[in-house]
Amino acid sequence: MQLDKVVNFHKVVGDPTRIRIISLLKQGPLHGQAIANKLGLKPPTITHHVAKLKQIGIVYQRRDKNTIYFYLDQKKLEYSANAILQLGEVTNVRPEMSVEDKDKLSIVKNFFAPDGTLKQIPSQRKKKLVVLAYMIRGIETGKLYEEKEINEYIKQFHEDYATIRREWVMNHFMYRENNQYELNPKEMWPIEF
Repeated sequence: MQLDKVVNFHKVVGDPTRIRIISLLKQGPLHGQAIANKLGLKPPTITHHVAKLKQIGIVYQRRDKNTIYFYLDQKKLEYSANAILQLGEVTNVRPEMSVEDKDKLSIVKNFFAPDGTLKQIPSQRKKKLVVLAYMIRGIETGKLYEEKEINEYIKQFHEDYATIRREWVMNHFMYRENNQYELNPKEMWPIEF
């Protein structure tokens, strides 16, 4: 998760009314009037706070005839709440993940052909991270990329662009939302090249 998304999540949920709404929705879906009654607030106030929670993706709505019910996406809430802990893990590179510069160059020589293509995706995590960090060097910081652009970029290295793209996201090199990709800050990377 991008650093600004982590900060925004905590800003949004850092409101007492929103925390109370989250705790109510944790018990099950409710419509706006029911939330307002339980919290002793007016419906427009609830609409405002629920809109903020929907913006960060932890609340979604479904219509049942003329009534709109709000649901809590608990998985998204847990993921977003734990993102700050994951950030701490990633910035403190674990000892087994540290790779000396000469080792990085050796790994690149072993896994890349002279024409720059990747011979195979390493199965060992340490080597895979070096390869992923090496390949991502051509991606610009702060630029949003469409999935098609990322695929074309990866194809210059390897035909299995889906696996490499997924590995970049899973290992916090990139962030993906709505089929758009953005490079994460280097502080979030498990390894740099």
